Amino acid sequence: MKVYGSDAIRNVAFVGHGASGKTSLVDALAWVAGSSRRHGSIKDGTTLTDYSPDEIARQHSINLALGYAEWMDTKLNLIDTPGYLDYFGEVVTGLHAADAACVVVSGTGGVEVGTERAWEVLDQLHMPRMIFVSLMDKDHADFERVFNDIKTHLSPKVVPVEVPVGDGPDFHGIINLFSGHCHFYKKGAARGENEVVAIPDEYQARYQEYNEHLTEAVASTDDDLIERYLAGEEIPREQFIGAVKKAMLAGQIVPLFCGSSTLTYGLRTLLRKMVELFPAPSDLRPPVEAPLVGRVFKTMSESHVGDVTLFRLYTGEIRNGDEVWNAEHETPEKLNHLSIQQGKERIEVERLSAGDIGSVAKLKDTHTGDTFCRRDAPVRLPPIPIPEAEATSAVVVKQRGEEDKLAAGLHKLHEEDPTFHFEYSSELGQTLIHGMGERHFETILQRLERKFGVHAELARPRVAYRETIKGKAEGQGKHKKQSGGRGQYGDCWIRMSPRPRGAGYEFADEIVGGVIPNKYIPAVDRGVQESAERGVVAGYPMVDFRVECFDGSYHDVDSNEMSFKMAGILAFRNVAPKARPVLLEPLVEVTAWTPDEMLGDVMGDLSSRRGQILGTEQDGRLTKVRAIVPEAELYKYSTTLHSITHGRGTHREKFHGYAEAPPDVAAKVAAENQKEHAVAS
Repeated sequence: MKVYGSDAIRNVAFVGHGASGKTSLVDALAWVAGSSRRHGSIKDGTTLTDYSPDEIARQHSINLALGYAEWMDTKLNLIDTPGYLDYFGEVVTGLHAADAACVVVSGTGGVEVGTERAWEVLDQLHMPRMIFVSLMDKDHADFERVFNDIKTHLSPKVVPVEVPVGDGPDFHGIINLFSGHCHFYKKGAARGENEVVAIPDEYQARYQEYNEHLTEAVASTDDDLIERYLAGEEIPREQFIGAVKKAMLAGQIVPLFCGSSTLTYGLRTLLRKMVELFPAPSDLRPPVEAPLVGRVFKTMSESHVGDVTLFRLYTGEIRNGDEVWNAEHETPEKLNHLSIQQGKERIEVERLSAGDIGSVAKLKDTHTGDTFCRRDAPVRLPPIPIPEAEATSAVVVKQRGEEDKLAAGLHKLHEEDPTFHFEYSSELGQTLIHGMGERHFETILQRLERKFGVHAELARPRVAYRETIKGKAEGQGKHKKQSGGRGQYGDCWIRMSPRPRGAGYEFADEIVGGVIPNKYIPAVDRGVQESAERGVVAGYPMVDFRVECFDGSYHDVDSNEMSFKMAGILAFRNVAPKARPVLLEPLVEVTAWTPDEMLGDVMGDLSSRRGQILGTEQDGRLTKVRAIVPEAELYKYSTTLHSITHGRGTHREKFHGYAEAPPDVAAKVAAENQKEHAVAS
């Protein structure tokens, strides 16, 4: 494999909605360039970058994956990303490893939610991009409609640089506005071979319109060019291409291409333009100035190999077998079998230049997000901003004895996919997983079974209810036991009263005259606290109350700490039910983003979940809704929100506090708790 310098590398991420044709395009580009041995297909499960069993079965991308194409003495690193929002973390990760993006939009479906979300990240990163309208050979493909859709929903700065000849099954040619040539494609052409012909008469007016639009858009970004344009001068091609590249870097222009990955139409031009218009790593300033800087952006687990680490090199050069310094964990790592990825294949290379993307297997202590550098010049890059989890579910094993394997498997899956994380809640007695949605969770369960032999299923997470009291009450707790020999005797009187929400538990020693010796008072306190852990309404911990121990009695021989702890337990059980106990439910502050036209439906759904709407405000192209909602009502909320907003809505959750549950809710929770304990016993 040839070693490419920084000026002969292009790092391009392919982004867009699911089923827009990204994976097919990456596969076809590598094939047309001669860098891949076959032209695969989604249907047959043979594409270059969708090679995992779950991707082949589902026929859509789940993981970020890498390929490359060599064209015009340049190496194009092709970063294929998933399109469905459940895997959006892979999109963000891929874009942080890239220098430019090819946004793929379906010629039949137009702009969809995955395209919009990716576009927002591109705007945040100020990343140069071009758009490729794919599937132009499919029924109902319509270039004009899709172009107008792009201008409306993505940016008015998009400018067509190609015009298709024919739409749908009639698609057979492309007019290139840069060259002024028309390319007719031969039926059955394997690698995009075409014949250059004159522009058909019926397309002359369309060509003139688009060409005028392109020339004016490019000239308006440069003072010298606009003067020459207004004077009617011809602008040389090389200067024009250079102006387009400069305008793309400045975010002033987004060129629009078209073609078909299946037929390989338009792909030679796309390869050429990615080389000519996208920046090389040497054109860009690295994130930090240091002799050597690289960052791990993806970890994959492969059978028979172990962990495979994908990294982007920003500065310096590395050779096969070099030792680098992991700044996060302050440990050396040896880069044996330095490789580049062509789909699932790893091709060993002698060295990699600054700006290139490589892979290495079996590192000891390096994880996704880690920075490597030189030991004498340590550097730590800021973490990639992974999207926050939007959904939570409990997960349980189907077969007893697999609990340890479950935890180990989930840990490995988190290494591969940082948008997914898990925890064990000792209070709830459940393993909770957090991720991007139902589809995401289904993928995790399938991988647990396939990779680690763990058979698991999703379950509804339990809710961490609390209890408290609203009134005052007092009473006695007396523990007396005589069974031959030394007996047990503890006697206390307590008074309970409510405290403000969040104030916690307070115990006061109000004993006078030594009716209970001082050494036994802490035991009463421990007994009350132990009993309060199980509450009196539905068996949940009681909080925010005060207990005063104000009277009691003891026995010189039979009293001890255990007896007074039992007295405290009995006192709580006697008094708490008389102090107007209530159930508290956890509340969550929900922030949801929705298109304006679905705002009413989103607010109505939140209200139906007993939510209190706090307000709405415009936030970019979406409307932000804030509400306080009981946690128990939010199970599978992300799925519902996606359904209501056709995938355009997102949300965040933040714990807000506890509030008294309505009587009907409290009764239902108490009944469920009683039933659960009956089954357990």
